Amino acid sequence: MEKSKIFFILSLSFIGGIMTASFYYPKIIDISVILLFLILALIIIFIFYKNKFSVIRFALTFFILGIFLVSGKLEKIKNLDQDGNNFLGVVMIAKEPEIKEKMQKIILAPLENRKEKFLLNTNIYEKYEYGENLKVNCQLEIPKNFDEKFDYRMYLAKDGIFYECKSPKIEKLNKNSGNEIYAILLKIKNKFNENINQLIPAPESGLLSGLFLGGSDQLSKSVKDNFSRTGMTHIVAVSGYNVTIIAEYLMLVGIFLGLWRRQAFYFAVTGIIIFVILTGLSSSAVRAGIMGVLLIWAMKNGRLANSQNAILFSACAMLLINPLLFRWDIGFQLSFLATIGIIYLYPIFENYFLHLVEMKHCLVSTVAEILFLSLSAQIFVLPIIMFNFETLSLISLLANVLILPIIPFTMLFGFIAGAFGFIFQPIALIFSWLAFLPLKYETLVINYLASLKYASVEMKIAWWGIVIWYIILVGIIYFIKTRRKEIV
Repeated sequence: MEKSKIFFILSLSFIGGIMTASFYYPKIIDISVILLFLILALIIIFIFYKNKFSVIRFALTFFILGIFLVSGKLEKIKNLDQDGNNFLGVVMIAKEPEIKEKMQKIILAPLENRKEKFLLNTNIYEKYEYGENLKVNCQLEIPKNFDEKFDYRMYLAKDGIFYECKSPKIEKLNKNSGNEIYAILLKIKNKFNENINQLIPAPESGLLSGLFLGGSDQLSKSVKDNFSRTGMTHIVAVSGYNVTIIAEYLMLVGIFLGLWRRQAFYFAVTGIIIFVILTGLSSSAVRAGIMGVLLIWAMKNGRLANSQNAILFSACAMLLINPLLFRWDIGFQLSFLATIGIIYLYPIFENYFLHLVEMKHCLVSTVAEILFLSLSAQIFVLPIIMFNFETLSLISLLANVLILPIIPFTMLFGFIAGAFGFIFQPIALIFSWLAFLPLKYETLVINYLASLKYASVEMKIAWWGIVIWYIILVGIIYFIKTRRKEIV
């Protein structure tokens, strides 16, 4: 058996074990039994590793390893002190505080054990920064789920946050224990965002900030709703769905500017790295950046259809570090599925439809590429979106075709404007106007499309519907690829 096939089987086995434990532990088996099976599997492999059934044994071992990693994490969460306890001590702000409406969310880590974090909600009037040391006195409580659909407790637990800090008394200590390099990156990011807000009016400034830094916090609720109705929320979210599509457009822009394909690849990679740095190297941005680089690497080498192992490797590496991402991080799910959709479906569309366009660099060809890239990603992420958000945008494809071709130019002019805001204001003003025009167009299109009566409809899907969706999807792809091989 080829090494690539062996890797493919072992990766799927590992992910399968994580999926099984994420949804069914502790219903299936106890963690002590899982550990025993894992040890026995390793012993059998060590003794009979040259046997022709070794791949099956390795696959079983990787499957059990996936179950063990998740069950160990869940066992720890299950055994937490349910009553909580009073905390009094010195903590460090472990992440840049998030301002949500009228509340400031701060993740704190005790100095003696920075892996055990807890969440503190406070008002927005006092300014706090990453790395700042605080003396805190509060009651630690396990987070409560207020929505049956959304597991808020596990959403926090996947990031190592197990308690909320209630009724806090906070004292600043005028000392910083954070990573200096990371702190500098955050200051650059915040200054860049400040430059954007000074140069461009709202809501266009909020859109540009979302494109570069991720998040829609600077957009009003009505504008956020319009993004949701048109299926365009992904452009202001730090996700692989955003980065993988933008990465392809950066490749196209590079080629359009006269770069060779290899040079265009490095142009796109540089753009992704800048994007990740500007977000402050958040975990979601790093994950999205990895997915984006892998995708355009596959495109550069003409191996888009054969790059599933690279994507599986990145997914396995992320799950090995944090196995709870699989079920409780929607961003991970969307990043992974959108990238897989582009890898498997886009070549099919390209083979059957794009060759009909005679002029390779004409406007029709570019629009067709954007349409099929968006369609490939959306077909794979649609059931996850319907399950979690219970909505279906009927004009998402139209919105993507009208807006996504403009995004690279928007980001280019916006980046130059924000960058020159650090050094020379007159040039920053010129490029801010060049950025404002496409931003205005994008907001007008989104607001208009969202105003249409049937822009989106409420659409629910059960878990078994998701399973059926992907079984049919895999079956269709397998059938098309098999038929193509037979014809060849």
